[in-house]
Amino acid sequence: MKNLNKFLITLLSLVALSLAPVASIAKPADSGTVSLARLIDIAGKQRMLSQKIAKAYFFYGQGIRADKTRKQLFDSINEFDRNFKIIRKSVDNQGVRDMLVYIEMAKDELATLAKQPYSKENASLVLDYSETMLEGSQDIVSRLEDMSKLKKEAIVNLAGRQRMLTQRIAKYYIAYQAGFRDRNTVEQLKKAVKEFEDAHATLRKAKLNTPEIKAELVKVDRLWKVVAKFYKDVERGGLPVIVLATTDNIMTTMNTITHQYVEALGS
Repeated sequence: MKNLNKFLITLLSLVALSLAPVASIAKPADSGTVSLARLIDIAGKQRMLSQKIAKAYFFYGQGIRADKTRKQLFDSINEFDRNFKIIRKSVDNQGVRDMLVYIEMAKDELATLAKQPYSKENASLVLDYSETMLEGSQDIVSRLEDMSKLKKEAIVNLAGRQRMLTQRIAKYYIAYQAGFRDRNTVEQLKKAVKEFEDAHATLRKAKLNTPEIKAELVKVDRLWKVVAKFYKDVERGGLPVIVLATTDNIMTTMNTITHQYVEALGS
């Protein structure tokens, strides 16, 4: 709790900084190395990883596929850190840099918690820090999108956000099973399910879709039908291994689709 209070004090200072005027528009420091669409993809993936880390923490803490979920937990933390460094190196803007400081504190706290034994108190903090990392990563995605004059990269953001939603849904599903049965857990889960379904319908109609993208979206349809009933009836619970495996398959497929959109944009 002491660490959380310290974090919140620093966070308030950063919020004040973020409200200050920003002199320049965010832009890649070396656009020849990392394209705008690619940066949006990476920043969007950070949203997903923030939720995947927390999801894996809960599954591992509940002893569900412990070897796999422990590896997923620490692999995701390491991947988040690698992507964090790419963004920090590639984007030269004070607003983004301030947000990266905000995210870095949360990710370091979460990484420390991941090494400690599972407890409900620690799990509650993991939920909080995962929300902080998600909020900060979303802010960076929005700033990068604002750089795009044609706004074509919005489809990369939409598809990339689906990756995040799969992990967010699974996070709240397993958190409910772990005893976090408050109203907020159920509402956040149902909200994420609706957002995923609405965005999927939009992607199915996208003009940029190639035959390969269409085939991957059909695959998502089939996988979604397997697990959607569990999400929508979370109070009933059951079959967490199927939920874990199928949700991760959807995430992997959406990752493929996101990269296909990046390629279709010629980035």
